[in-house]
Amino acid sequence: MSLVATQQAEGASFLWELRNAASAAPHYNLVDLAKLDNRIEANLDGLRIAGTAGWEIVNESLSSGQTGEVFAAAVLALESGDKDRLATAFEAGTATPEVSHGLISALGWLEFQQAAPHIQQLLASSSPGLRRVGIAAAAIHRHNPGAPLLDAVRSADLPLKTRALRAMGELTQRDFLSELEPHLADPDAYTQFSAAWSLSLVSSDSRSVNSKMLAILQSAAESNLPYREKALQAAIRRLDVFSANAWQSKLAQDPNLIRLAVIAAGALGDPGNIPWLIEQMKQPKLARVAGEAFSMITGVDLAFQDLDCEKPEGFESGPNGNPQDGNVEMDADENLPWPSQRLITKYWGEHHAGFQNGARYLAGKPVSLNWCQQVLRNGRQRQRAAAALEIAISQPGQPLFNIAAPGFRQQKLLGAQR
Repeated sequence: MSLVATQQAEGASFLWELRNAASAAPHYNLVDLAKLDNRIEANLDGLRIAGTAGWEIVNESLSSGQTGEVFAAAVLALESGDKDRLATAFEAGTATPEVSHGLISALGWLEFQQAAPHIQQLLASSSPGLRRVGIAAAAIHRHNPGAPLLDAVRSADLPLKTRALRAMGELTQRDFLSELEPHLADPDAYTQFSAAWSLSLVSSDSRSVNSKMLAILQSAAESNLPYREKALQAAIRRLDVFSANAWQSKLAQDPNLIRLAVIAAGALGDPGNIPWLIEQMKQPKLARVAGEAFSMITGVDLAFQDLDCEKPEGFESGPNGNPQDGNVEMDADENLPWPSQRLITKYWGEHHAGFQNGARYLAGKPVSLNWCQQVLRNGRQRQRAAAALEIAISQPGQPLFNIAAPGFRQQKLLGAQR
């Protein structure tokens, strides 16, 4: 039993790491994510059946300090309700901001009724780290924790405050406006961004609020900060098409921001930018992300429709295995197909008449509530993320759909095909 349980613990941890990346991957859809999550659940179920032996194995694995191990141990601890196991999981799950993601994910894995008592315990803690986990877990379930959320927004602890501000955007309740607006003037850049991002989802069309919010989001997008693309995705959708195109053109003039300009063109969805995107496919460093932007607008699956090609000869990206080479960054476009500029040029010449310049498209059709709901069911993860933003913006007061939630739960909510 111990050997099998050890394999199941390793499987749960490894698969969680895989699904953590898959939730934002361009080649996964909801069906793929649900299949992966079912495999995780099967390993967890084996650990449940193993009882005390299963817990001892995941408890021992916590010494590695890996996020996937924290996830597996936390699920078992939370389900058991055992005080000692919970204390162990909470201590391991708040050791660093990175591993806390495993604890938060475990709380999100449980059904809300099962997670709620633990979330309440965390929210009542005197530890800012535990309260932050509680806020994040409540937000994953799109549950408004009430007074603890307001207290967290006013906290002097920056990680707690910024997570609470982002939770307000995920919950998208309009009565959060008065709490969010003052933080646009916060001296901390990440706090400003967190407030602006949430305001982009819950704010009215008040010109005074939007101008400051947009300025912060655009500035964040043009920075070198890790949340630049999240800022871009929000800002581009709160600008009118004319202003968004002007900003995209400005980004395209800066060699340091050209990749961001490509992503912006896809997020904006104006077919008028497609000739420019096709031109960017000549550059190996931009080719795949330009192909993704083309697909984001047109809905074309490059690989399925044979519009892809082989990797350019001699092109290197990401770690190359040479210990003498300082390049250790992963390839951001690893799971994207290589577009054939020649074939895509021909395709667009035959199909461009079906698109209207100056309109906004997502995955092949004009942006609308009904279409975005279909994309949420059937699109790939990045398309689904775009659809979720569009829906939240068009329906103030409705929570932002969580495309990273367990796939089987998303399918139930959406009535999607399993």
